[in-house]
Amino acid sequence: MDSLLEDAGQVAGTQLKKARWALGIDGVLSIALGVLIIVWPGISLYALTIVFGAWLTAKGIVGLAAVVGGSATGERGWLVFKSLLDIAVGVIVLVWPGISALALLYVIGAYAILLGIVTIGGAFWLPFSGSDSALLVLGGLLSIVFGIVMFAMPSGGALALLALIAAFALVTGFAELATAIGGQRMLERRAQSTFGMPKTQTSS
Repeated sequence: MDSLLEDAGQVAGTQLKKARWALGIDGVLSIALGVLIIVWPGISLYALTIVFGAWLTAKGIVGLAAVVGGSATGERGWLVFKSLLDIAVGVIVLVWPGISALALLYVIGAYAILLGIVTIGGAFWLPFSGSDSALLVLGGLLSIVFGIVMFAMPSGGALALLALIAAFALVTGFAELATAIGGQRMLERRAQSTFGMPKTQTSS
């Protein structure tokens, strides 16, 4: 029985670790996008569309790759749903290279709102507690606010569009990185509370 519990604990730990790494890579990609826009203020609309679509698609692929072959768990289902959302919006943008600045702004705004809702849902779906859940809720609320602002300021100009996208990417990236780091504590708590196992040192 002890061996069975240990095996189950290792399976759960592996799934949580994969989710943590996926969120961490998402965070790095998001921060990279924000930095790219800041250091390339003269980026064309076409280039911005391709970069944004590629960013979302890459995030989605990373998320799906992290759950391949895993068992059906809450964190796996949440990550699959979030990854499919990323890929769907990314593909829409990539196959619409002639999208106007206004349409791109609305697409990003809608994505930000949907991502915020999914993120807040993760605070209740995933085995987070305390500050980790609060961090997810805060990140989700900020994402929704960014989406609303994008819909409310459609005529702000190219620079305003770039600033909003860069800020959204940076805030999302740092929130995802913080959540990934917090996932290490989640991993230890899950193994201890669910399987009665002592905390163990897990490698990053």
